[in-house]
Amino acid sequence: MRIVTGAISHETSTFTPVPTTWADYEDHFGYLRGAAIIEKFRGANIPTGGFIDGAEAHGFELIPTIFAEPHPSGPTPRAIFDRVLGDLLTGIAHAGPIDGVLLELHGAMVAEGIDDGEGHILAAVRELVGPTIPIAAQLDIHSNVSKRMVEMADVLIGRETFPEVDMAARGRECADVLVRILREGLRPTMALHQIPMIWGLNQVTAHSPMKEAIAELHRIEALPGVVCGSIATGFPLADIPDMGSSVYIVTDNDHALAQRLADELGEWIFARRADWQGQMPSTADALRDARTQGKFPVIFADRNDNTGGGAPGDSTGLLRTFVDAGLDEACVLYMVDPEAIAQCHRAGAGATITLDVGGKSSPLQGEPVRMTVEVVALSDGRFHYDGPMYAGLEGNMGPSAHIRQGGLHVLLVTAREQPFDTAFARTLGLDPRQMRYIGVKSAAHFRSGFEAWAGAIYVVSEPGVHRADTGALKFTRLGRKLYPLDEI
Repeated sequence: MRIVTGAISHETSTFTPVPTTWADYEDHFGYLRGAAIIEKFRGANIPTGGFIDGAEAHGFELIPTIFAEPHPSGPTPRAIFDRVLGDLLTGIAHAGPIDGVLLELHGAMVAEGIDDGEGHILAAVRELVGPTIPIAAQLDIHSNVSKRMVEMADVLIGRETFPEVDMAARGRECADVLVRILREGLRPTMALHQIPMIWGLNQVTAHSPMKEAIAELHRIEALPGVVCGSIATGFPLADIPDMGSSVYIVTDNDHALAQRLADELGEWIFARRADWQGQMPSTADALRDARTQGKFPVIFADRNDNTGGGAPGDSTGLLRTFVDAGLDEACVLYMVDPEAIAQCHRAGAGATITLDVGGKSSPLQGEPVRMTVEVVALSDGRFHYDGPMYAGLEGNMGPSAHIRQGGLHVLLVTAREQPFDTAFARTLGLDPRQMRYIGVKSAAHFRSGFEAWAGAIYVVSEPGVHRADTGALKFTRLGRKLYPLDEI
């Protein structure tokens, strides 16, 4: 069997001021072609790593085309989108006779003039390979799944964990199902239920109530005739018609069963719609509670400035709270501030300088914080992830600096990436596990490398381009009423 594979994966915020450029496609893991993809991602915890594992386990030939995964940011300009999609289609066309397609997509991609990036990609691939070649795609749990996506693919499989530590496992599942189609005559039939809801704060799959939702999904997946199923919590920072949560179920040649089960699970989730919501205190309020509780180290996750959702990463509310409180044994991971980093590199390690930190991307991100700091260490940003997320891969935060004002340590970075583990911090001489107060720019992925040793975790809200009460999140193009924006 000859299976072609490729990846175009981008989580797009239509509200962020951060643009998406060609350089963004070349950064992160790089814009890769051909055999370099296999070489880089064999054994890695990403979906393509699972495709490679599946090929080796089942003995099929995996033909790589392109790999493109920029950091989350604004909509991709149409010229860049067309270039990347063109490279994927050219790679598939030049692969010769193929038996199937494995794609790593995100599920929340928007390009200039294209609201449904994945639907557009899948339709283009389907037109190229024809109606009989099976297409399986692996999606993020934060997907805005469209009817077009379901119509154009034979199988869509979403991740079942958040933090998303099962990326390779779900990629392997895609490969396993594709092999069943080709060798066993499996005839996948997929049905979608779009839930009229924006999923709120409660999405961490190891915790209730999300834990129970995944258990209900697994109960359905174990039923006779069911191939697989997925819950998509949706990506809410996109003003597009298909934004929202959904359920999609795949059966073996039984569309009525697939639709019935998708509807049942979707209605089960919507009946509990209040359970998925949650409140976020300010950092100052959370800090007062944390001091009372005394469970250290305590982590404050600045969800609104999560770079993993396309935020700029330079909001200053959390940092200012730490400074004003005079915290000792404290750190902030990370502040995106190339301007301040350049000052640090010019001054050199060991220098004491005055900096204006953060607050440079948008007035909504807060005013810069004036700090007089020691430049503790400098870095080119290269490191290797500890995992479990991205285990086995090299990361690159770009030119970076570790600065310290009193007992407060701040890591300044160029790349807008959230802290998945402590590996990068350690390259700059900072071990967050030795801190009492830790601020992170992240929604939940930090938990994969931090939660096991944290005393307490608070998800906090600070002003920024993604906070609803700043007036920045104005939805005008939604395709249906959505709770809790609407009373349903």
